[in-house]
Amino acid sequence: MTDAPHLSNETPGGDWADRMEQTVLDAALGLAPRLGWNSRMVRAACEACGLSRGEEELLLPNGARDLAALLSRRHDDRALATLAEVDAKSLKMRERIAAAVSARMEAGVADLEATRRCAAFLALPPNADLGLKLAWESADQLWNWAGDTATDWNHYSKRAILSGILIPALTVRWFDGREAAEAFVAARIENVMAFEKWKAGKDFDAPLRKVTDVLSRMRYGAKAET
Repeated sequence: MTDAPHLSNETPGGDWADRMEQTVLDAALGLAPRLGWNSRMVRAACEACGLSRGEEELLLPNGARDLAALLSRRHDDRALATLAEVDAKSLKMRERIAAAVSARMEAGVADLEATRRCAAFLALPPNADLGLKLAWESADQLWNWAGDTATDWNHYSKRAILSGILIPALTVRWFDGREAAEAFVAARIENVMAFEKWKAGKDFDAPLRKVTDVLSRMRYGAKAET
């Protein structure tokens, strides 16, 4: 009989739920290399932690998707802990991004076989939305560490671009090794820096201003000349 705490008829408290999520994730990491990242693995991990099916549904209503999100966020936390030892201000921006992506890639190495199974799960069409969401979350945290303070459309474009680097970079790291992944990231960062250089000085708000000016004229008429 297990000593693991069980749920009552009430929703579990935040502290209990957080601890149990991590406990189940630990169990899942040991099972995924053999069972894959799927509902069967989730049930086996929950059983190993002494959870009934009802408790599993309360704790992980989306099953393997919830565990995938927990793993990605654990890796984000692990990467940020590594980056906490790095003085970002002493680095050029491209060096900061390279360090951030490298830390995020290496964060999954300790759980490599399970992480590969999770990556394959997120690559399935029904889970692509979650994979993109988690990549965006990772990119956001890495940009925040790098010191990005943009609040305009650049905030979103930077995260979209970095997400586009992270997804294939993580795949290369986990399936082809560190050397191939680092080379891939270096090439992609060069592309991003070239894009940022081209973008500098461009007035991307001009088309929007033209549209709003036309709409304003249609509603209020042309401005009187002075």
